[in-house]
Amino acid sequence: MAKSISGVVVAWSLLATLLASSMASATIVHHSLYIKNLTVNYLCEEQVVIAANGSLPGPTIRVHEGDTLVIKVVNLSPHNISIHWHGIFQLQSGWADGPEYVTQCPIGSGEWWNGNVVDIEKEALLSGGAPNISDAFTINGKPGDFYPCSKKDTYKLKVVKGKTYMLRIINAALNNQLFFKIANHKMTVVAVDASYTNPYITDVVVSGPGQTIDILFTANQDVGSYYMTAHPYITVAGAPFDNTTTRGIIVYEGSTSSTPIMPVLPAFNDTPTAHTFFTNLTGLAGGPQWVPVPLHVDKHMFITIGLSLDFCKSGNATCPGPFGQSFSASMNNQSFVLPKTISILEAYFSGVSGIYTTNFPKRPPTKFDYTNTSLSIDQSLLFAQKGTKVTKLKFNEVVEIVFQNTALIGVENHPIHLHGFNFHILAQGFGNFKSRRDSKKFNLVNPQIRNTIGVPVGGWAVIRFQANNPGIWLMHCHLDVHLPWGLATAFEVENGDTPSSKLPPPPKDLPKCF
Repeated sequence: MAKSISGVVVAWSLLATLLASSMASATIVHHSLYIKNLTVNYLCEEQVVIAANGSLPGPTIRVHEGDTLVIKVVNLSPHNISIHWHGIFQLQSGWADGPEYVTQCPIGSGEWWNGNVVDIEKEALLSGGAPNISDAFTINGKPGDFYPCSKKDTYKLKVVKGKTYMLRIINAALNNQLFFKIANHKMTVVAVDASYTNPYITDVVVSGPGQTIDILFTANQDVGSYYMTAHPYITVAGAPFDNTTTRGIIVYEGSTSSTPIMPVLPAFNDTPTAHTFFTNLTGLAGGPQWVPVPLHVDKHMFITIGLSLDFCKSGNATCPGPFGQSFSASMNNQSFVLPKTISILEAYFSGVSGIYTTNFPKRPPTKFDYTNTSLSIDQSLLFAQKGTKVTKLKFNEVVEIVFQNTALIGVENHPIHLHGFNFHILAQGFGNFKSRRDSKKFNLVNPQIRNTIGVPVGGWAVIRFQANNPGIWLMHCHLDVHLPWGLATAFEVENGDTPSSKLPPPPKDLPKCF
């Protein structure tokens, strides 16, 4: 008898989800997103969150492959916002990619209040420190019964014994990578970041902010209740973090059990388990939407990523960072600064000078022992240059990037997200990348295809992509605190020769900076 497969989306935090079928029909689909504050009663008190259409998680927008989506966003929240869509390349629609001051100015608010969560983050950044850690994690907007006053706020998934289910696991947390596990059940990974993989059987998955993982699991255990749980994967030593666990419950039809079985999650710092998961995934070569690895490389880049320092500007004698300075972050010792008067894409399209430059370095300015933790006392290596430097690419150029993690200030896994493209992950490992040694490890046959790569703690990763999408495309660390610190850069991709390979003019209703 064939098994039936059902699907469900499991997410950590607020998001709108696009689900596409493979039907051949194509049409224009209109949706509206109303963004506003939502008051919820979690953890024994009222909390204010930002929600789309009054739901947490946000609404699911169902479309067919090939449809054109027209999304009307109405900002009724007290904050400037923009919307970015993971897994959507925005071909000839780069104006809608979303990152503020990169492809558009933010969508302004109709009203403003004080004392909100954005103000708290701004105060932390002005002080030179990091924002407060979170109070809880959630599964589909519900914290779960490990937290106080939250027994009723536990996500439950009802299953039928013998059936197979697909879970789309979306890490929508801001500053944490997460381990996820289901008690007594194996999971089979079949896709990551909307790209198919060869089936990979595991009892734990790991995801960084912005990453998605599609897994299948079969309800093949005794009829009962089983927890699905998530808690952080933490790689930086000594930094405070939210060490709580969120959990939902998988309930078999006919179950009378009142006490679900709890899985044992990996230790918070279990890098071997995380690395095993990340490196055992391979792409489904020849499958739907498969793109072979480009074998010829036009541009090689070696990009160091990590924390750095900025001079204290808080008005205090000292700031919370090392040596009394402010925390910063950088790529190739360049700390990225977003413009405020016009977006980079508008400046590119209109030929406005003075907003950004195209001289982002292909290699770090100083070569050193990148993973040597003792070099954090060398202040000559710690202060990054500030600026808005991007890399200029010709249309269809093939780019290979070696991401090299540094041990300056702190050593951690950085999830790097590239807008506008998918990329092949050729290899990843620990220590300093050595081309002669490590290029032999490249998987050019069936590497996984992703848009976000967790660069191993104290290690490196190599990606390759084809720049076939004209516009300005941000590349940044998806740990939310690291973007305003400057752990980002961007690519300026020139137009191609055909109308379908050229960036069209901006829409008339593109938000203006103010």
